[in-house]
Amino acid sequence: MRSGELSTKNDILAVLESERARFVSGQELAEKLNISRTAVWKAVKSLEEGGHRIIAVTNNGYKLAPDSNLMSEEGVLANLSQKYKSCPITVLDITDSTNTQAKKLALDGAGHGTLLLAEEQTAGRGRNGKSFFSPRGVGLYMSVILKPVLGMEEPQMITIAAAVAVCKAVEKLTDKKPRIKWVNDVYLDGKKVCGILTEAATDFESGGIESIIVGVGVDCATKEDSLPQELRGIVGTLGDDAISRNRLAAEILAGILDGFDTLGSGEIIDAYRARSLMFGKDISFMRGSERLNARVTGISDSGGLLVRLTIGENIELQSGEVAILSLTNE
Repeated sequence: MRSGELSTKNDILAVLESERARFVSGQELAEKLNISRTAVWKAVKSLEEGGHRIIAVTNNGYKLAPDSNLMSEEGVLANLSQKYKSCPITVLDITDSTNTQAKKLALDGAGHGTLLLAEEQTAGRGRNGKSFFSPRGVGLYMSVILKPVLGMEEPQMITIAAAVAVCKAVEKLTDKKPRIKWVNDVYLDGKKVCGILTEAATDFESGGIESIIVGVGVDCATKEDSLPQELRGIVGTLGDDAISRNRLAAEILAGILDGFDTLGSGEIIDAYRARSLMFGKDISFMRGSERLNARVTGISDSGGLLVRLTIGENIELQSGEVAILSLTNE
């Protein structure tokens, strides 16, 4: 496809994304973009061939179908406020890991707020090298590049801000109330629906942190019978294949950037506590080679998990994996 045709196609998609609630006539599109009606028709056909579902009605025009849910730069931008419309956005059809690719972009000079999205990941990953199941078209797989301005003494607080951003986005776009399992997982009805992986991109020569990469994976509409056997009963879904993944990405991006700007204000940790599912839960965790049991008593201002051991000692966990011994539906 020639560059002019690609630009026309993208321009029409941008209009249709921003006007999802109504039909846009071919004449209006032609006048808005200063192109012919024939060029409009060709671009719409090209969008349809690319997988976008477009409703065309004589004398009414064109409209994106409610179930048209391909990720696109235009779709995300249409849902961003003016404050963040300058954020660079790249959408990949398939990649190994958005975090891996975002690290490369960061080290090549990509700026603060750069967003990388993929329809599918072949090597998605979570904390401690765990794999993250990332099937095509039913999840949101995204990474955001953040440029450290405070020395990044609080990488855990960035993860906390991202978890809050995910919860707020889901709350805004659905009637669901997700909860957070310390420190980086979002749950719904007792099952994990989102994982967050925060990593540093380090400059090889200086050894300093060049960027922080925040990876977010949300299961939007995966069917239970399509999950690997070992994930069934553990991994959940938002359960709404009509939710716009472009809008969800835009809301999470804005939430992460807003949270990054207010890390030290106390607002983020208060919002995190309000959505935590940990309070009062009995947990187990490893300390060295010993597995200990404890009850969660709170979350510190720095994001640590406050627990009381069965032997009576009160301690704060700053990192590591914890297992909730009885996770009832919340």
